[in-house]
Amino acid sequence: MADFDKMWEDFEFVCSNCNACGLRESAKNVVIYRGSRTAPLMIVGEAPGAEEDEEGKPFVGKSGRLLQNLLEAYGFEEKDYHICNICKCRPPENRRPEPSEISACKKNLAIQFGLVRPKVILLCGSTAYEGFFGEKPVMKDVRGRFIEKKGYLIMTTYHPAFALRNPSAKIPIYEDVGRVLDKLRELGLVSSK
Repeated sequence: MADFDKMWEDFEFVCSNCNACGLRESAKNVVIYRGSRTAPLMIVGEAPGAEEDEEGKPFVGKSGRLLQNLLEAYGFEEKDYHICNICKCRPPENRRPEPSEISACKKNLAIQFGLVRPKVILLCGSTAYEGFFGEKPVMKDVRGRFIEKKGYLIMTTYHPAFALRNPSAKIPIYEDVGRVLDKLRELGLVSSK
């Protein structure tokens, strides 16, 4: 356990001192994760927004509250999930991260996956999908189904921020999180309640 704690400390140090792209210059905080350091489920978003940059934690603004309410409604506990973003620093004016910024963060995200060791990954939104698969998706074509890649089961859903702007997207996100929970139960990675 001491070795794992040291690896996390080293990882957080590397992230906090990263200057691989220009996003760090205007960000208040490097936003690494919230939830459990090891978890069967990793939830990946786009990049920190203003509240996330302020608090130093991902998904704590309005879209984060929507996501948290959904996780709690399904009975997820903090030990079950690890929440992070493709990019760890807030883009100015909450703009979408550039492909070069996504690419610059990939090395640290790969290290994060190795530490967390999830089995199931939930990608929130097209930017997270693009960060994983290298192409911009048509969301209606990719959401709600599992893709197996490098031993991970990956599902894409709408970003909660999209659901705040388009309330009809809340139902598909709710359904997708339910499918994720069913898969985790099927794999024996979370308890059936």
